[in-house]
Amino acid sequence: MFTPYDTEDELLADNGKRLEIRALNDEFRTHPSLVGAAIALQHLVITRGVANHGNDFINRAVEAVRDFSEFSESNDPYGEHDFGSFDLDGVSLYWKIDYYDLLLEYGSPDPADPLLTRRVLTILLADEY
Repeated sequence: MFTPYDTEDELLADNGKRLEIRALNDEFRTHPSLVGAAIALQHLVITRGVANHGNDFINRAVEAVRDFSEFSESNDPYGEHDFGSFDLDGVSLYWKIDYYDLLLEYGSPDPADPLLTRRVLTILLADEY
């Protein structure tokens, strides 16, 4: 978040990091990996509520996340493309990307650095949020 006290150099550096994070998030989110492999590698989390709708629903939900492009200031205030919402078969869903350290124990020290960050995509029912 910008403040009136940020210098121009700080603003440019912050914006550069955001653009790097956005590019990494878009690459991660749109990667055509198989759902099972992504879950096994701990890159994808499907909540129980989503899982209860069955495999076909899960596959279509993952595809909807990959195709998601409706980013706006209201759902993406930092411009990092790390959250979205959509409806599938009349069911409201959210997705979000979280940034962890390489061991998935703590938050990433720098989400703009792919060598220090493991991204995890979670797809959940809106009422599970």
